[in-house]
Amino acid sequence: MTGGEIIVNYLIKEGVPYVAGIPGHGCLALVDAFRGKEKKIKIIQVRHEQSAVHLADGYYRASGKPLAVFTSIGPGAMNTAIGIATCFVDSIPVLVFTGQTHTHMFGKGVLQEIERTHDANSARVFEPIVKRWWQPVSPAQLPTIMQRAFNYMMSGRRGPVLVDLPMDVQAGSCDVKLPEPLKHRPSGRFIGDPALVKKAANLLANARRPVILAGGGVNASRSFSELKTLAETLNAAVITTMAGKSCFPEDHYLYGWHAGSKGTTCGNKLCSSADVILALGCRFADETTSSYRKGVSFSIPPTKLIQVDIDPVEIGKNYPVEAGIVGDAGEVLRQMLSELRGKKIREKKTYVKEIRRLKEEWFESIKSLRESDKVPVTISRFLKELRDCLPRDAYVVVSSGNAQAQIMQEFPFYEPGTLITTGGFSTMGFVVPAALGVKLAKPQKKVIGVVGDGDFTMTMQELATAVQYNIPVVYAILNNFAWQAITDLQIAVYGKESAIATRFYRDGEKTLYSPDFFSIAKGFGCYAEKISKPEEVQPAIKRAFASGRPAVIEVIVYREFPYSGSPAVGWWDVPVPAYMKKKRQKYEQEKKGEVL
Repeated sequence: MTGGEIIVNYLIKEGVPYVAGIPGHGCLALVDAFRGKEKKIKIIQVRHEQSAVHLADGYYRASGKPLAVFTSIGPGAMNTAIGIATCFVDSIPVLVFTGQTHTHMFGKGVLQEIERTHDANSARVFEPIVKRWWQPVSPAQLPTIMQRAFNYMMSGRRGPVLVDLPMDVQAGSCDVKLPEPLKHRPSGRFIGDPALVKKAANLLANARRPVILAGGGVNASRSFSELKTLAETLNAAVITTMAGKSCFPEDHYLYGWHAGSKGTTCGNKLCSSADVILALGCRFADETTSSYRKGVSFSIPPTKLIQVDIDPVEIGKNYPVEAGIVGDAGEVLRQMLSELRGKKIREKKTYVKEIRRLKEEWFESIKSLRESDKVPVTISRFLKELRDCLPRDAYVVVSSGNAQAQIMQEFPFYEPGTLITTGGFSTMGFVVPAALGVKLAKPQKKVIGVVGDGDFTMTMQELATAVQYNIPVVYAILNNFAWQAITDLQIAVYGKESAIATRFYRDGEKTLYSPDFFSIAKGFGCYAEKISKPEEVQPAIKRAFASGRPAVIEVIVYREFPYSGSPAVGWWDVPVPAYMKKKRQKYEQEKKGEVL
């Protein structure tokens, strides 16, 4: 087999159904190896390499199965960096193949080689954002590299890996036997230390105000039923992080919504007043913790923290722990349920009533946004109308911006894993390609991408991919003619006069500018509509799905602060310039509350 054939045959052996990428001279022999195998593994031609990784990312988040990505040498490889970094920070496995120059030409400075500090050195750019990378010099190395690549990306804390493929390695041949995948990776999951699990179970059983903080680790382990059972056993409030949202049914009486800087009053109150918190697979980043300002989102200590994570370096990194348990979230949940069986659990009728009251108070506080009849429609009202017309098991894809923040605060998910969003890297340009991956993974489900106008323009070329392969995703572009989340941040922190470089004005004019998204979508071959009124939302969404085609709904949304977004009820450390003396003084005072 040639090097390319080794790779393709091993991908088939692993059950990889799709590979996404753009061919170039640096990956010709790899691409050629897919010929005749289209029924077993299909190439998806994207229009930008970043999109290939986001597509694979979305596919994995929806299905739990990794895809592969291929690129040429040089710029094609570099274009994947944002997508790979997104996967790395959110612990998403994807296998990336980048082209490289011939081994016997290493260091010559041939077309698209980077060689000034090390020969054929482009792969080192990815070192901080992959779990491992390889650069084989012989096709005979590829069987071992392939099984190791899958082992690395799917074991422990998952993440992306990269194989930098010299052209002669792709084209050269050797006699090899492909390894059996299951014989080269662990078959079980990490369980927690039994003594620590017992200690944690005792703390939770005796807690008066227990909170389960569910992070991305719950989605990664697919431990949805175990989480629900434990919450009901303890009558513990469940708060979700950005990466954890949709891991718990959000119409459940114990759900307490989101905590953090863009959290909810109920989520922040429940977390900051908890006596015991069980944190499952979360990093305690600044968004969730209100930049570590004590008492705003968390009060650790005196709150006792039980932290469960697959990655030992996360344990106790940002808060001291009472019990730090290294293990798979699902396995540890099962251990805890076993430990609690037959154990007396403290009664919490008053606490359960408080959870309900705090949620009611939160939604009452944003009622004017959600029920507003303003034209253009507020994002809150749009989200309310969207939820009312989507089936419970629909998938929603969203990335950074006001739409994401407000989905965290007010948009309920009912079925496990149905929110697909960027977390720690907060990537823009994610929605359009990632939604395609989600739809490929879940062809029978409705999939909608909710995306800002600025975000959409970063990867809107993938509408061509959607139409080419007839992937019927619906996109709702929330058009406010601005980088509105940053406009709102400037106004909230610095003052209205400081809103600069965020609204899209024609140069030298006071007229707001926007591309004609309706015509652009039509030009790509999509179904398209343009709306602005609250009462238009549901009919437009229904027509878009009924079209059975890739569809774009341009939604003109309200853009004047504060109705342009939603309240920031927590705190976020956004430094104030020294020349804003009064605001700086207030900032310095608030910053003193950070516990780092």
